[in-house]
Amino acid sequence: MLLCLSASHRSADFSLLERLSAAERDAVDREIRGVAGVDGVVLLATCNRYELYIDAAEGVSVLPRVRAAMSRALGVSEAELSRGLVFVPAERVPEYLFAVTSGLHSVAVGEGEISGQVRRALEEARDAGLTTASLEHLFQTASTASKGVKQQTDLQQEGRSLVRLALDLAESTVSDWSTARVLLIGTGAYAGATLKALEDRGVTRVSVHSPSGRAAGFAERHGIAAVADRELGEALSSADLVVTCSRAGRIVLDHDRMRTARLSPGRPDAVLVIDMGMPRNVDPLVAKLDGVDLLDLETIRLHVPLDDFGAAEEARCIVARAASEFSAQQAEAELSHAIAALRKHISGIAEQEIARAETRDPSGTAAVSLRRLTNTILHEPSVRAKELARTGRGDEYIRAIEVLFGIRGTVDVGIDAPSNDVSASAAAHDDSTAVHASTPAEGACPFLAAPPLPLREQGRVRACRATVGGCVADACAVPEPSGR
Repeated sequence: MLLCLSASHRSADFSLLERLSAAERDAVDREIRGVAGVDGVVLLATCNRYELYIDAAEGVSVLPRVRAAMSRALGVSEAELSRGLVFVPAERVPEYLFAVTSGLHSVAVGEGEISGQVRRALEEARDAGLTTASLEHLFQTASTASKGVKQQTDLQQEGRSLVRLALDLAESTVSDWSTARVLLIGTGAYAGATLKALEDRGVTRVSVHSPSGRAAGFAERHGIAAVADRELGEALSSADLVVTCSRAGRIVLDHDRMRTARLSPGRPDAVLVIDMGMPRNVDPLVAKLDGVDLLDLETIRLHVPLDDFGAAEEARCIVARAASEFSAQQAEAELSHAIAALRKHISGIAEQEIARAETRDPSGTAAVSLRRLTNTILHEPSVRAKELARTGRGDEYIRAIEVLFGIRGTVDVGIDAPSNDVSASAAAHDDSTAVHASTPAEGACPFLAAPPLPLREQGRVRACRATVGGCVADACAVPEPSGR
């Protein structure tokens, strides 16, 4: 059973996200690994979200124990965690992760960096021995869905990213990008994206400093100047723009260092500092210095333009279709035990008859005919099982073979989380996990019954039953899937 606990810019305040991101991954892994009923977990931690994707045993209530383990590992009280965490139940997890991976839940909707972060999260969990077959399938399918969004829509081709949003906000401060002197502090995941965004604006005077000593290698790879520790003060005093993107997990630009730089002769009248770190890289007191403006992630997300739902509609439909197909495949896999049990039962009866027939027909003709008949009889029930699984009626199949053949011991195909697994946050905000069915408007994609996630904003996604080949909605524009 796949579950998710999510704290993101939509559910948690910046201070909680900062504390979560500062935690040691190994400590979290150790605590979650020890929770009874948890078979695997993938931790996705970015600058605007902290999420656990959990593979838990069916029928086991693990969330209270997981929250307690998170509290111990993160040093955050369960009460505070519950206020910022949103619980995503099993039937919602695929669509939620696919939407996250496609950038539909990012601060900058459609950003491309998140897909790489999701991929690395899976790799880190795999290296730690924390993945399961279900988690591997989930995350690999999420990457495939993200590629589909990139290839079939313009959403990720518009250069959207958190870095570009920050530079857009800096337009009023930087009068001429071509002459601006920029200092990068940090060589983390955002450093390359930041450099590319600066170059696209015509910036040519960029240098880089790394608190961990990686500046020389980064500078050589990107053709810019490296700043050693002894040169940092001079670089700060001459910069028009400072962008920090370090993964050091601590303050790398404090008030005293910046104040010293601002007292140096020949400094520019004003300097803009953009803090892309999570947890923050820059001491907030820096903003109190004369001539210094500070733009951090908390401020950036408050100034993000409203999402253009029209531009993201095709992407949401692709994500919904991928989630529907994933769930159908999972349901088929869960029903395979029942199919195997039926096949074993019928084949067992057939083999008894074959054994008797062979005593009367040494040529084996009767045996061949009986086996062919057995396969013919089993073909239609096997096909129907897959059809019923895909339409959420697998339990009917199980009950039918129990009633007709007395076959018991097949697995329950239900994937709903136990009712007592709803987090305190969800209990306090009923709308956060409420699922309300609605009818899509005429011409709208029938895979979508409401606006996109998060859960407190979206209704239930319904699989499209209108056609076998693909979506027929005018607004969908999603190509017919291959192999149908």
